[in-house]
Amino acid sequence: MTLSGAGDEVDAGFRRTDPRGASYENVFGGAPSFLRRRYTRDLDGFDVAVTGVPFDQAVTHRPGSRFGPRAIREASLLQAGDPPFGWPYDVLSEFAIADYGDMAFDYAKVHEVPARIEAHVGGILDAGCGAIVLGGDHFVTLPNLRAAAARHGPVALVHFDAHSDLWPDDDPERIDHGTFLYKAVKEGLVLPDASIQVGIRTTTPDQMGVHVVHAPDVHRQGPAEVAERVLSVVGDRPCWITFDIDCLDPAFAPGTGTPVWGGPATWQAAMILRDLAGLRLIGGDVVEVAPAYDTTGATAIAGAHVAVELLSLWGWTRRG
Repeated sequence: MTLSGAGDEVDAGFRRTDPRGASYENVFGGAPSFLRRRYTRDLDGFDVAVTGVPFDQAVTHRPGSRFGPRAIREASLLQAGDPPFGWPYDVLSEFAIADYGDMAFDYAKVHEVPARIEAHVGGILDAGCGAIVLGGDHFVTLPNLRAAAARHGPVALVHFDAHSDLWPDDDPERIDHGTFLYKAVKEGLVLPDASIQVGIRTTTPDQMGVHVVHAPDVHRQGPAEVAERVLSVVGDRPCWITFDIDCLDPAFAPGTGTPVWGGPATWQAAMILRDLAGLRLIGGDVVEVAPAYDTTGATAIAGAHVAVELLSLWGWTRRG
C-alpha cells in the first residue's frame, strides 16, 4: 500500500493491496481491522492470520468477552505505525498478515461451537499460516489445541493465567472455560512435561504434570528468570501460547470476568513475552477481555499488545 502521508488513506482493512508494511490511517476513522491488516478469507500469499472467536458462553462468573475481539482490534489501532518496539526486526514488514475476521456461529447452538472453532482454526493452519486467535472466553483454547495437535501432534503449552483451568471435568458434554487444560491433558493434546503456567494465584489440587510459576514467584524471580524457565521447559517442541488477560493484576486489566489480585504488571508480562523469542510457535490466543468492565480501555490495550508480541514471536524463528 502506497501512502503519501498520514490521513491520505482510509479503510485500509478493506482497501490495502500490500499485506506488508505500516499503516498511517487516522486512528479515529475507518474500518478497525487488527493493525489495519486486510480483512480476507483468502490466505493465498499470507503468512499468518489474526481471527476472532467471540464466544463467552462457557464463563463461570461475569460474561462479556464475546466483545473482546472487537475491542482488541480497536485498541490495536492505538499502537504506533512504526515497527513493534524492542524487536530487532519488523514482523509487519517481513510477513503478510491477514485479519481473517470473526468465526460465525449460532449462539443458540452452543453444542456446535467446539467443532466450529476447531475447523475454523484448522483451516488457517491448513493454509500454511500461523494462527493468532482473539477470544472469547478461555474455553476457545481447547478447540484451538485440538486443531494444532491434529496437525502437529501433542504440543507444548505456555499458559499465562491467574487460574490453572485444571479443575476435573470428565463430562464430554460440558463446555467450561475453567477446565480447558484438564481436558487438553486428558485428550493428549499437550505435553504436560513440556508445558508451563505463569502467574497462577488460585489453589490447584493437581497440576497433572504441568509446570507452574506462581504469581508471587514471578515477582520474586523477575521476568528474565521466568522466561528462562519457560524456555527450558518447552525446549524446541512445537508450542502454543495462551494468554488469559486475567493473568495481569486487575489494576492493569480490570476488564475481565474473574479478576484476581496479586498478578503481574503489564511491564512484567511484556518483558517475559519478549524474552521467549526462539520458541517454535505454531500460534496463540488472547482470551477473556471483557471490555464492559473497564471504562478506560486498558484491558483491551493490553490484549492488543499481547497479540502483537505473539505475532512477533511467531515470526522470529521464520524471519529472513
